Amino acid sequence: MADAPRQGDLFADASQTGAAGGGAELAITAPQLRRWQQRVHAFQAPLFAPTPPDALQGAFFEAAQDPLASFDPLQLKPLPLSFWRWPEGPHQGAALYFVMDRPADLAQPLLLYIGETIAADRRWKGEHDCKAYLAAYQEACMACGLRCSTSIRFWGDVPRATRARRQLEQTLIRRWQPPFNKETRERWATPFHAA
Repeated sequence: MADAPRQGDLFADASQTGAAGGGAELAITAPQLRRWQQRVHAFQAPLFAPTPPDALQGAFFEAAQDPLASFDPLQLKPLPLSFWRWPEGPHQGAALYFVMDRPADLAQPLLLYIGETIAADRRWKGEHDCKAYLAAYQEACMACGLRCSTSIRFWGDVPRATRARRQLEQTLIRRWQPPFNKETRERWATPFHAA
């Protein structure tokens, strides 16, 4: 994805001094990084919250029109980001995948990236922009003294046909607005760069 647009800066006046994560290292302070996480969390947290039973009656027809309204990525088994190094992949075939972090001070996790693949066992073995963003994000958290608990989750009950799977991916990206997807980078001013 050499032609993919570059990430925007989280803070317009942040000084760019070194080289981390393949791009310029940003001088991000812990309060700035926490505020960025809190902005993403404020948008996504209601999507993680279970729907109260009394709200289901009024939302019945809406839910019938949108089967993804009740989709909860937390129901998928979390794996370490290093899963692709395992001798035997835990998932095979077509899948959507969800990269998340679980900051200790937030009520819900952050959904950082949504992707799709025809080969879940091979997708992360090669180059992937999200791997570079995650490395830079993890380095920033560590430099700021913030705990980072990233994981990846696979949803294998998706269409095998590429077009249908990509449409599903785009629907979920529009709903969740994950900050590492190219479609939403401007919204969150994500500072984590790919090489």
